[in-house]
Amino acid sequence: MGNIRISLLAKELGIKSNLLIDKCHEKGLSHITHHANTLIPEQAEMIRQLFKPLPSVAPTKDEPKVKEPLVPREVKQKEVEQKKEDKTAAQTSSSVRVVQPAKIVRIPKGPPQPQRMVKVAPTKTFWKKKRPPSFMPTKRKEQEAETVDLQKPAVKEKETKIVMEPPITVKDLSSKLGIRANEIITKLLLGHNVRSTINQILAEDIVQLLGIEYGVEIEIKKKEMVEERDFIAEQISTKAEDMVYRAPIVTFLGHVDHGKTSLLDSIRQTNVAAGEVGGITQHIGAYKVEMNGKHVVFLDTPGHEAFTAMRARGANITDVVVLVVAADDGVMPQTEEALNHAKAANVPIVVAVNKIDKPGANPLRVKQQLANLELISEEWGGKTQFVETSATTKKGINVLLERLLLESEILELKANPRNPARGVVLEAHLSEGRGVVANVLIQDGTLHQGDIILCGKTFGRVRLITTDRGIEVQEAGPTTPVAVSDFSAVPEAGDKFYVVGDIQKAREIAQERQKKDRENALAKYQHVTLDSLYSKIAEGKVKEIKVILKADYKGSVEVLKKALEELSTPEIKVKILHCGVGGITESDVLLADASDAIVIGFYVTTEDKARILAEDKGVDVRLYKIIYDATNEIKAAMEGMLEPESKEVVLGQVEIRQVYNISKFGNVAGCYVKTGKITRNSSVRLIRDAIIIYDGKLESLKIVKDDVKEVRAGFECGLKIANYNDIKVGDIVEAYEVQKFARSLPV
Repeated sequence: MGNIRISLLAKELGIKSNLLIDKCHEKGLSHITHHANTLIPEQAEMIRQLFKPLPSVAPTKDEPKVKEPLVPREVKQKEVEQKKEDKTAAQTSSSVRVVQPAKIVRIPKGPPQPQRMVKVAPTKTFWKKKRPPSFMPTKRKEQEAETVDLQKPAVKEKETKIVMEPPITVKDLSSKLGIRANEIITKLLLGHNVRSTINQILAEDIVQLLGIEYGVEIEIKKKEMVEERDFIAEQISTKAEDMVYRAPIVTFLGHVDHGKTSLLDSIRQTNVAAGEVGGITQHIGAYKVEMNGKHVVFLDTPGHEAFTAMRARGANITDVVVLVVAADDGVMPQTEEALNHAKAANVPIVVAVNKIDKPGANPLRVKQQLANLELISEEWGGKTQFVETSATTKKGINVLLERLLLESEILELKANPRNPARGVVLEAHLSEGRGVVANVLIQDGTLHQGDIILCGKTFGRVRLITTDRGIEVQEAGPTTPVAVSDFSAVPEAGDKFYVVGDIQKAREIAQERQKKDRENALAKYQHVTLDSLYSKIAEGKVKEIKVILKADYKGSVEVLKKALEELSTPEIKVKILHCGVGGITESDVLLADASDAIVIGFYVTTEDKARILAEDKGVDVRLYKIIYDATNEIKAAMEGMLEPESKEVVLGQVEIRQVYNISKFGNVAGCYVKTGKITRNSSVRLIRDAIIIYDGKLESLKIVKDDVKEVRAGFECGLKIANYNDIKVGDIVEAYEVQKFARSLPV
């Protein structure tokens, strides 16, 4: 019999690993510090004896078991009936005692009745007016006094504290304080130099100042979103018999270009990294992998510093974190940040020391650097498992998977597949033919086709469910990443979703959330007026770079917006006027023209009419494929250090009208040149639903059967895109070339 692991022995004995480790320490086995440590057979047998149950002591014949005296059934039944009668009598008597005094108490006259009022009123009204009150009979005085007292409403005491929910208008404040709206408007103008109307939304500090001036304490209470709790709690079951093992969620975190995607690529046996710009993951993804008959869900998060929110979101929904550190680079800024995210989420960490095959690899230095960050290896007496890996040679991959499965067994993860599905949105985008598609991770329950989903400010009915491999399924269980369509709008990345039973209720909640967001945004926005203009000038002239932002995915919009806003300095502010998902449209250019803004597109293209309008209006439209290219260029422009640039010039747009499959050449497109021209040597990008699908070169350009150098607008042609066959009717092929332009500073 060989050595046995602590985790396996704990499972055999039916106890927790931590308790077993403590017992080992009591017996002098101080080298046992982790559930992965092993015991020799003699030590294991010694530990088993500690948890061996004591033999139960049966009662002897000399000590008979004490039993209750036997009572006849009839006697026992009479006792029960007697107790019921006593209890009923007690209740009856107590109720009489409570009600009886009410019969004795004399309520003075009660509410006035119409008949009584007519009877009390004198028949001769003229005589009553002429007769002095002092001559009225005493009895009638008392009757009329009682009538008046009963009819007169009680004087309402002035409230000293009121509670209001934002947004608060002048009308709302007037209603709560019992003060005319005109008086409040006048006080705002004279006392606070604020012009307002009756429906003007007031700032919270102004509301509280007005309350102090009127002698009322105003508490501004944010309305809690309790719809989810009320809507979901009754549907969730946590019965032990319904709970089943669920797959662990493993997140790869680390610095940019340290090999996270390459490691995941080795596990999945696919080629994810080859399709990404610069080898950098652009969007968060989730993949379900089967290993040794068990499933594991992997999350791959971008490593660039702009994706802090994405990495934090990934760490919060994960069970085990794999911290990837390159052996040649060591600990970098994003490595430390990723470690902080994992610690904040309070999840186990496994360190993968990657790129161990490189000449400059130094795993010892990595362990030392992480030890300084309180992440100590098991070899050095800590609790963190370190695995040396190489995505190129696949060294250590199996060991890493074994450690992950071991960690997940210790966690004892459970979920109930009978519950309505709930989870989190990883990413969302617009898709051709499918509308809004959200990549979601189901955390509990089972999602079925036809289910109604409430997700943040959106809702919808599940029309189509596809797995990470593109396979359509009818349902998906716990810890399964799937793409779901369709929603009423593009949900935010990180939003939680719930399956609900009433689509009307889901619509109302989503619309209410949208309304609250609009009102809160309006409350924060303050218009510059003639009264406040001088004070702003006195504070110093503030320059603003106004930006309109469009991107292909909601997550890209989120992180690019944050990255641009962080470029703001006390002298120059970066203000995002509008952001959205999809291509750059005419409305975006018109908004930029009216507000003197720059239009930035991330992995999208500009519609033909929008580009012509931008050239006519002189609006600056800039397109990027890598996020830090956008941030670096704007930062350089703010610092006045722009380098001479290479600019893309669009030559023309071609619409694909037919697709022909030729066995030797692949898919060939029959096209019509809509605008400009396309040349044999120009670069091309394939656009589908305003999203760039592919960027490359032409393999051939023909008119009928003849090769040509260029085709101009109004003519038909045939073309083949080099190394790419996924083309469809309706796609747009945009031809462009890179030209050199010298920058010049404004005069």
